[in-house]
Amino acid sequence: MDERRGSTKSSKEAAENQEKWVYDSSVDHKGNVPLRASTGIWKASLFIVAIEFSERLSYFGIAASLIIYLTKVIHEDLKSAAKSVNYWSGVTTLIPLFGGFIADAYLGRFSTVLVSSIIYLLGLILLTMSWFVPSLKPCDTQPCLEPRKIHEVVFFLAIYMISIGTGGHKPSLESFGADQFDDDHSEERKQKMSYFNWWNFGLCCGLLLGVTLIVYVQDHVSWGIADIVLTAVMATSLVIFIVGRPYYRYRRPTGSPLTPMLQVLVAAISKRKLPYPSDNAQLYEISQSEKVHGRLLCHTNKLKFLDKAAIVSTESSAEKQNPWTLATVTKVEEMKLVLNIIPIWLATLPFGICVAQASTFFIKQGVAMNRSISNSFELPPASIYSLAAIGMIISVTFYEKILVPVLRRKTGNERGINILQRIGIGMLFLIGTMVAAALVEKKRLGIVEKDPLKGSHSMSVFWLAPQFVIIGFGDGFTLVGLQEYFYDQVPDSMRSLGIAFYLSVIGAGNFLSSLLITAIDHITEKRGKSWFGKDLNSSRLDKFYWLLACMTAANWCVYVFLARRYSYKNVQKVAVADCYDGEVENGGSLA
Repeated sequence: MDERRGSTKSSKEAAENQEKWVYDSSVDHKGNVPLRASTGIWKASLFIVAIEFSERLSYFGIAASLIIYLTKVIHEDLKSAAKSVNYWSGVTTLIPLFGGFIADAYLGRFSTVLVSSIIYLLGLILLTMSWFVPSLKPCDTQPCLEPRKIHEVVFFLAIYMISIGTGGHKPSLESFGADQFDDDHSEERKQKMSYFNWWNFGLCCGLLLGVTLIVYVQDHVSWGIADIVLTAVMATSLVIFIVGRPYYRYRRPTGSPLTPMLQVLVAAISKRKLPYPSDNAQLYEISQSEKVHGRLLCHTNKLKFLDKAAIVSTESSAEKQNPWTLATVTKVEEMKLVLNIIPIWLATLPFGICVAQASTFFIKQGVAMNRSISNSFELPPASIYSLAAIGMIISVTFYEKILVPVLRRKTGNERGINILQRIGIGMLFLIGTMVAAALVEKKRLGIVEKDPLKGSHSMSVFWLAPQFVIIGFGDGFTLVGLQEYFYDQVPDSMRSLGIAFYLSVIGAGNFLSSLLITAIDHITEKRGKSWFGKDLNSSRLDKFYWLLACMTAANWCVYVFLARRYSYKNVQKVAVADCYDGEVENGGSLA
């Protein structure tokens, strides 16, 4: 009886400790185990969302008008300007792979955000100087027919400094925000699912102000004044981020995440001739108490060749101490997770290609149309992008407040639907976007053909509203789903890299878009007339949009095939035998 009472008391104390302290390998700003009540969750995440808001305000304030700046100030032609924007966007969204690696392996997420934000701020300061320092200005006279070469050099140096800053900022900040929620605490785990939705809500608010207020200042006041505003906002948010330091939960960097994967591969190859054990329980694994960072994973039956790395060939302690000859089941499963992500990453690249059109050709279409709201006010061309932000805000709010609660009751799943289903639904909206864009561009070209002198200036810019709203609504499913997928399904030690993988979809999509434009330009020019002329009126963007719609539709079928066969991360709850069933936990396969 006394033993039973003692056991009950011990269990109660353990439960109280779990509720009071956060035992998920994180530490507070002093390096101690974090106190749950005073650290993390929304009290910390709000500081993090604040700096994301200002960074997105700055980024979209620059990105939305970049093609206009390149054609009006730098005087590039349409094709060259579109390629320049795609290259910059591609670099900006691929550099996070390096930034995420540095954050996970060496600096930690907080330090990486801090350093990269300072680089970002320096880029904005240089951008401002390129407009106000007399020797760096485009011209001394207006109109500026040919800008100074030094202005071009400083301008591109500034925006690529911003790219480098984004490279560390984006993957580290979003994963740092998600780190504020404990996966092993049921209430905090649910809040983390909402975190990605509200993170994107804040992102969209920054985007909305960037493509309206900032773009208006660029169009009606001065590019330089807009740069001053962006610099001041970024500097203020950096101070806010530092002020929140006592409230954050931190993860210590664990060294290169690539080394354990290489160890698994070497061990599996060296043991390739060994027979599989009759029971998977015979594969090598450490106990939960010995696991210092991250969580233990359950064994899965896919990619069984890698399981050989966890076969204990001798009982000697020397083998168990050498990670190059024997890997744990968790390390093997982490290797499998990374390999499983590759097909999904490839299947989402057409999404990245389509998204690239919104910041290039969609904006240039707006320039060629009637943007008058009243007799005294003309909408800046890049401001039409705000409709995509509004669509995404509506989509995220609808998903979070209506769809998820209904689906939770119906399916009994915490997420409502699984992550890959969410991404797949968003891809369907993307097909609709390209179809709408093709139809609108066909109508615009018809108007130009009837009246070449007036062109399409009689056609309201709000004809572009459907394609922007649809892509925004779809982004609320696909973009948020990709963020959650790559954060959740990578090994715990690679979560900044996971966010970088999501960003690399957009980055690779931009580069592929440029390659596709070059290839189509070359092929169609050989056949008579290029789809990409000197300006929009001599181009056939409608045919390009139809091609993208067909590519995306075909790719969606491939994506569904892969998603139905995907195995989600299996995390141990308490013991080796007590595991989450990945597919059940995440709501089944994509039907």
